[in-house]
Amino acid sequence: MATGLAGQFSTREQQADAARLGLWLFLATEVLFFGPLFMGYTYGRTQFYDAFAEASRQTHLVIGTANTAILLTSSFTMALAVEMRRSAARAAGWLLCATAALGMCFLVLKGVEYYKEWHEQLVPGLGFLFGGAHRGEAELFYYLYFVMTGVHALHLTIGITIVAFLGTLLLRRREFIVRPDWIEVTGLYWHFVDVIWIFLYPILYLVGRAG
Repeated sequence: MATGLAGQFSTREQQADAARLGLWLFLATEVLFFGPLFMGYTYGRTQFYDAFAEASRQTHLVIGTANTAILLTSSFTMALAVEMRRSAARAAGWLLCATAALGMCFLVLKGVEYYKEWHEQLVPGLGFLFGGAHRGEAELFYYLYFVMTGVHALHLTIGITIVAFLGTLLLRRREFIVRPDWIEVTGLYWHFVDVIWIFLYPILYLVGRAG
């Protein structure tokens, strides 16, 4: 049976530390990736306050709120899977599959939301129709909305694929293939994606409705 220990490491803990460090460095690059998008939103929000607030009120609050609850729940199941990865591999597998299923629910609801926005003609550059007084600035809001939520959905899709793969291996009693640190670093990535949404939710759905 393979030990799962790469030749350049002397202990499993050293290998796990290297995996964690690599993942944190990767997440740092992802922060730099999302940073300009948040800066662009901040600029638009400060320069075109009324237009962004008016456009934000057209977003689908119920769907956005439901998706927030779904991702928070998925973070909980992911955290449980990380905790149980050593003592109860099969239970961890079920939790990982539940996490992936919740992520898929998020994407389905997001697809429904995009479909509604398509029919409401709120997609920039494709016959954008906005009934408010700030059509040009509102279109900028929706450019940012679709790019930010689309990039987030792409990252979530990657996370779902990895989580489902690991969960399936554990449920098929292939836990000897899955190193515990794989689940841990996958959990870090999943939580990062959830945190990004926690920032997106208020600025896209709530700020325009405040007051």
